[in-house]
Amino acid sequence: MKSYCRIVVLILIYIILSLGTTGCWNSRELPNLAIVLGVGIDNVEDTDEVQVTAQVIKTAEMKSSSSEEGGPGGSGGGSSGAGAYWNVRNTGESMFAIFRDFTHKANRKLYFPHNEVLIFGRSLAEQGVQEHLDFFVRDQETRLGVFVLVAEEKASEIFNVQPKLEKVPSINIADLMEAQTATSQTSIIRLNQFINRLLSQTTAPIAPIIQIRGKGDDKELLVTGTAIFLKDKLVGQLNKEETRGLLWVIDEVKSGIIDVNCPDCECKVNLEIIRAQSKISSEIIEDTPYIKINIEEEGNIASQSCTANLVSPDAVTALEEEASEAIKDEIEAALVKSQKLNADIFGFGEAIHQKHPREWQEMKGNWDDIFPDLVVEIIVEAKLRRSGSLGRTVAPEKEQ
Repeated sequence: MKSYCRIVVLILIYIILSLGTTGCWNSRELPNLAIVLGVGIDNVEDTDEVQVTAQVIKTAEMKSSSSEEGGPGGSGGGSSGAGAYWNVRNTGESMFAIFRDFTHKANRKLYFPHNEVLIFGRSLAEQGVQEHLDFFVRDQETRLGVFVLVAEEKASEIFNVQPKLEKVPSINIADLMEAQTATSQTSIIRLNQFINRLLSQTTAPIAPIIQIRGKGDDKELLVTGTAIFLKDKLVGQLNKEETRGLLWVIDEVKSGIIDVNCPDCECKVNLEIIRAQSKISSEIIEDTPYIKINIEEEGNIASQSCTANLVSPDAVTALEEEASEAIKDEIEAALVKSQKLNADIFGFGEAIHQKHPREWQEMKGNWDDIFPDLVVEIIVEAKLRRSGSLGRTVAPEKEQ
C-alpha cells in the first residue's frame, strides 16, 4: 500500500513539474505589441463616423527620454511619435473596424489589457455613447476597470497635454482620478459602474468631466464636476458642490473639507471629513413613494482663521450644526439639479424596487413622471471628534 501511494505521489509531482516546461500557444512577445494606455472617442462633424485616439506607450523611449532630457518624455502630441508615447488616430463607423484598421498606421497590434482611461468628447457624449461601448465590454482584452471621463471639448486634445510629473498623459489622468478621494468633489466612475447604470431601468449614468486649463506650455488638466446622462446621452452637469451632494447620498464621500462659519465671528472654519456613511430608505404612503436619506459624518477641526475658542462645548455644538446644514445644502443642490434634468443619479428607483417590488411593478413605467416631484427627506448628523494637535488656536490672548 505504501509503495502504491509513493508511486501516485511521484506521478503527481512529475505532472506538476512538466506543466512548467510547456509554452502558451497564444503567447505574444512584448516587441510585437502596441500597449494602449488611453482611448479617446470624438465624433466627426457632418458625418456618421467617429475618431478614435489611442495613446500608445513607446517602451523603448521611456527610460531614454528621462535620462537624455532630465525629465518627462517629450510632448508626443499628434502623431509625431516624439517622447514616451504616440497618439495614433483613426476614423470609421464602428469601434471594431476602427481598431482593426489601425494596422494601416501601426506595425504592431494594439494591446488593451493595460488601458487606463476611456474619454468621450462632449459632442459625442451629447449624441449618445451606447453604440461605442459594446467593443470595450465584449472584447476579451479590454478591461472593465478603466476610468470613464467626459472631455469638456474634444477627447483627442486631452491626450496632447503633457503632464508635469508623469511621462504619459493617460497615466497622469489615472493618477489624477485616484487622487480625487482627497476632496470628494469629483465622481470616480469605472467602465463597469457606467455600464451598470446604463443598464438600470432608472439609475442615470454619470462620469467626471476633464478639461484643459491654460495655454501653450502652461496647459494643464483639471478634473471638475460630473456629467449627467439620460439613458446614454449627456444632458447636463453638476459643479463641485453639487457633485459632493451626490457623493454624500451614494456613500462615496471618503475625505474632504467642509467650510463653515465661526460661531463667534464671520471668519471661516475648515472641518476635515474623517468618515461618512449614508443610508437610503423608502416608504410608500397612499400609493405615493417617499425617500429618506440619513447621513452620518464625523470630522475634525482642520484650521481656523480667527482667535475664537472652538473647543468649548457650545462652540462644538454650533460647528456641528453648521456642518450638518452645509452637507444638507449640498445634497439639496444636487437633488434640485437632477430632478430638473429628470435624471435619477442617486438610484432612488432602485431603492424603491428593492423594498417595494410589488408596488414598483405598477410605478416603474411612470418613473419619469414620478421622479421630478419625488419627496425626499434629508437627515444629517455631523459630529466633531477632535481639534487636531491644538485646543485653542495659536494666537495671543486679546487685551481686556
